[in-house]
Amino acid sequence: MSSQLDNLVRIGTLEKENPSQSEFDGLFKAGSAKLKDSESKALSLESRFELSYAAAHSFALAALRWHGYRPKNRYSVFQALSHTTKMTKIEIRVLSDAHEKRNRSAYEGMWEVTSAMVEAMIRATNELRNQIVTLGPVGGE
Repeated sequence: MSSQLDNLVRIGTLEKENPSQSEFDGLFKAGSAKLKDSESKALSLESRFELSYAAAHSFALAALRWHGYRPKNRYSVFQALSHTTKMTKIEIRVLSDAHEKRNRSAYEGMWEVTSAMVEAMIRATNELRNQIVTLGPVGGE
């Protein structure tokens, strides 16, 4: 697994950095809170999307940091999911597509949010959270 991540280091997408239990715990806590809030149907679809995206990013970053790597850009955390988790290609695609939609909304003002997309994001992010739980302590402590 680390050889694939090391390849991403060689091309400048990631950098090696010792993991930190406190950073991992903080990312997991933040992701969990945002994921829970994203499930509130009282919020607008746009807010639910933003919250589920932020939760997914926190969890994906936690997985990457657990393995001892830091991304050079936001997308790298999603790009590395196939190496840091056991997420399916479909689940990773949902999260990657969400990243693209998030960028279009943030930088171009183009909102393309649907209820089905938000629900798919929440499901994929819940699965990602479940996988993060199985990682255990940083460094196998």
